[in-house]
Amino acid sequence: MANYPQLDNARGVWNMKEVYDAVMGGYWPNALSRGVFAAGSPNVNTIDYVTISTTGDAADFGDLAEVEQQVNKGNCSSFTRGIIAGGGAGSGDNDIEYVTIMSAGNAADFGDLLSNEYNTASGSNSVRGLIGPGSATNSQIGYLTIASTGNLIDFGDPSVNRAHAATVNSPTRLCIGGGTAPPASPTNIIDFVEIATTGNAVDFGDMSAARDMYASASSSTRGTFMAGKTPTYLTVIDYITISSQGNAVDFGDVTTATSASVGTSNSVRGLFGGGYAPSLVNTVEYFQIPNGGTTVDFGDLTVARGYSAGFSNSHGGLNEGYQGTRITPIPRGAGTGQRAVFSGGIAAALTADIDYLTISTLGNAADFGELNSVRKYFSTFSSSVRAIVQGGATPSNTNAISYFHFAQKGNAADFGDATSSSINASVGLSSETRGISGGGTPATNVIEYITIATLGNASDFGDLTSARAGAGATNSTTRGLFAGGGVPSDIDIIDYVTIASTGNATDFGDLSAGKGDLKGFDSSTRSVFMGGYIAPAYINIMEYVTTATLGNAADFGDLTEAIGLPGCTGNSTRGVRGGGDQNPGKSNVIDYVTIASTGDAADFGDLTAGVHGKYATSNGHGGLS
Repeated sequence: MANYPQLDNARGVWNMKEVYDAVMGGYWPNALSRGVFAAGSPNVNTIDYVTISTTGDAADFGDLAEVEQQVNKGNCSSFTRGIIAGGGAGSGDNDIEYVTIMSAGNAADFGDLLSNEYNTASGSNSVRGLIGPGSATNSQIGYLTIASTGNLIDFGDPSVNRAHAATVNSPTRLCIGGGTAPPASPTNIIDFVEIATTGNAVDFGDMSAARDMYASASSSTRGTFMAGKTPTYLTVIDYITISSQGNAVDFGDVTTATSASVGTSNSVRGLFGGGYAPSLVNTVEYFQIPNGGTTVDFGDLTVARGYSAGFSNSHGGLNEGYQGTRITPIPRGAGTGQRAVFSGGIAAALTADIDYLTISTLGNAADFGELNSVRKYFSTFSSSVRAIVQGGATPSNTNAISYFHFAQKGNAADFGDATSSSINASVGLSSETRGISGGGTPATNVIEYITIATLGNASDFGDLTSARAGAGATNSTTRGLFAGGGVPSDIDIIDYVTIASTGNATDFGDLSAGKGDLKGFDSSTRSVFMGGYIAPAYINIMEYVTTATLGNAADFGDLTEAIGLPGCTGNSTRGVRGGGDQNPGKSNVIDYVTIASTGDAADFGDLTAGVHGKYATSNGHGGLS
């Protein structure tokens, strides 16, 4: 492997492809990463540390302020500071202490938990730490700001009360897996929360078996759960993709069946240390998180122990194992975003499939993951990071809002609820921060909005100038347009709203004719509306407006085929259309245009199946900056 640059190593010769491959492949060296193992049973207040990218025995770091038994899974840390929370036998205690990870020394007082706790689960990103649940009877998750000191604040509740659970996390999401639920039964439940928000945990999926007293470690995309009890001691390592939802998958094994061990990572290498096998052990083992397999000997702790707290200054909530200048895997923002996603729709039957493609290239779409339910005729919109699917029909109308992230292929998760459960065929548009959905059937003029970065329910925005379903929607960074649609007869009206405000829509101008089942894409200056239905047939017409002005639409060119209910999006330079209804038949064709010009569409490639109502969004549309 080449001698790549990092914080303590600027030597060697490399090229950008080697750097990119190392970062994206998850094997970028992380020489300064320190793993810390704190306290444990039987009644140990010792803090040890290791350098994760090497091998060797742990060295003494310092001591906790008091002897703490059964701290268990305290992997709550930032780039600079580690947090050790709760502990104690019996009823536990409420102490929170902290250390500076790169400076050896004794722990100092941070504040107090919400209640006396032991066997707590915890995790963090670089700013916020989440602690809980623990001690079986407690149903609370609390949070703290790692850089400060103070008492824990209520965050929400897990889906089930439990102790001995473990957590994995990315910079945005914390997943809690397994544990012991009252009265004394191991569980296989995995649930999750979004770290930056507050609220109750939501179901993620299941472990491969109900178990407790196990270790965990994660990269920014993958979480691993190691060993534990069922009550039989286990060797198995499971993994999940943190940004999606679904059941854990077998990943590898530790060398010795163990419980009450602890894990941490540098986002590339996972460590697994201490525990009972069935007597206390001091061994530390490691494995590569991107690859899986059987663990390899790392070294020994200074003291054999179980139920320790483990954390690092480079776990999956902090980075991808890379400490240099970040190479963004998918360029984002207006004019540069390259990933388009096409979700749901009707193929042979209703589908939950999500396809994706790279907008700046040509070629066929590939599988991305699945929505959390089969769905058609919904609103979709996005920021440069997160894609949203709102409402639709499953086949009954739903108010569910789902989301997924562009950067990590996987399945969608629950976001919240729209204001009405009786509407489908609404349309969506967005800026970087706010998503707006309007219209729908039964014919409505309601407009509502969400804040894309924050989970929760939609709020009322205002009203369209007339009720409609099956309209086309486009946007600039400031203005959103709603064009055409049926009420139930098709109309030619174009409305506009100012995205950052609330209030009723205002007349913008007219399409060339009344039409429904059309869709649109946009740059930051131009909106293009394509396809749709003008009785008695679908059409191949495209027309456009300048989004910042008022006025009627003008001819743009023709699609490669007459189509309705297509998926349309773009990267502010190129617009793409995928699939649609041909009545009879469903298209799998993807075509494209250059938004700043006019002219007919050209062939791009194919979706994975012929489908209509498979609506699209991207991480580079005209509403993003």
